Amino acid sequence: QVQLVESGGGLVQAGGSLMLSCVASGRTVSGYVMGWFRQAPGKEREFVAAISRSGDNTKYVDSVKGRFTISRDNAKNTVYLHMNSLKPEDTGIYLCAARISSIVSSTVGLYNYWGQGTQVTVSS
Repeated sequence: QVQLVESGGGLVQAGGSLMLSCVASGRTVSGYVMGWFRQAPGKEREFVAAISRSGDNTKYVDSVKGRFTISRDNAKNTVYLHMNSLKPEDTGIYLCAARISSIVSSTVGLYNYWGQGTQVTVSS
């Protein structure tokens, strides 16, 4: 089993940047596809980005393409989400997730482990 802890959220003005981190413990993160999801108040959890075990394949939701970058450092057991040009609609709780598979997926139900999340608030 793997435990995931997110950090790096906060309050930022529109157009600003944040970098989220997700540190894994219990198992090496290199064995998992990793994803970032977000959940706004009153809305369903939605996919943001995912990265393959080696880091050579990434996937993004259309609304963040060109603004967000997912990366990983398996030696540090850490996954990152670099967020630029933030918009108020990016506001939500950002959650890190791990999938026991080699296939990158955007489907919430296919991820096996979840962190508690970190709040991102973008003011207009």
